[in-house]
Amino acid sequence: MGKNIEKNKLNIGTLIGEYGAYIALVLLVIVISCVSPEFRTGSNFLNLLRQASFNGLIAFGMTCVILSDGIDLSVGSTFALSAIICAELMIHGIPAAAAILIALLAGTALGMVSGVLVTKGRLQPFIATLITMTAYRGLALIITDGKPVSRLAASVKSESGAFLFKVLGKGSFVFGPNDMISIPIPAIILILFLLVFYFVLHHTTFGRRIYATGSNEKCAKLVGVNTTKIRIAVYSISGFMSALAGLIMISRVDSAQPTLGEGYELDAIAA
Repeated sequence: MGKNIEKNKLNIGTLIGEYGAYIALVLLVIVISCVSPEFRTGSNFLNLLRQASFNGLIAFGMTCVILSDGIDLSVGSTFALSAIICAELMIHGIPAAAAILIALLAGTALGMVSGVLVTKGRLQPFIATLITMTAYRGLALIITDGKPVSRLAASVKSESGAFLFKVLGKGSFVFGPNDMISIPIPAIILILFLLVFYFVLHHTTFGRRIYATGSNEKCAKLVGVNTTKIRIAVYSISGFMSALAGLIMISRVDSAQPTLGEGYELDAIAA
């Protein structure tokens, strides 16, 4: 009897230790739902998903970096600079689809710079990404002269380009009887990338190499893992995800500001 009680206590303790954050989240949702009935409506939860999509996408990239035993403080600045690049290209007549693609490539390249500083420059991840965080934010301020770039949708010449840009942040997937169900496009993008990252990290060789690099880099090298390429790759992924989140943000608010994403690195690390 005593052994069963101890075993049950151990199981409960293990459960709380492994899923404590999820249990706390569920309890928080229940409490807020009781206090405010409007909170538990379906439309509010969908709106919360839309709001969380920016930090969620950045957090996916940050997860890969942290699993490789690194940190990326530049995600907020990459978020802003990629958004500024897209906005400036659009207002200067570049088609929206091309501007979006260039901004995503730019974000990937910005992340790669951090990875190269960490691997080739042999800087601590905290120092390397602190440098890029400051540099990218400065570039965003220089490019815009410290002013917001606004009326982006109006600057798009083609209808298809304007539709693509607007849908990215403001669009919804509508279905059901009388179009009763409307799921925001940012929420769909968030869920799709959640599935992609889960699959990559748990069911691919690349995902296992990220874990191996972060858990024991020396052992990973001994078994043939190119840890330098892995580290550069995860920082590039982090830059890409930050750029994608930035594009969704400017699509939603129809403007790009050089101060976008300030403090997002802490939210991403916590998430």
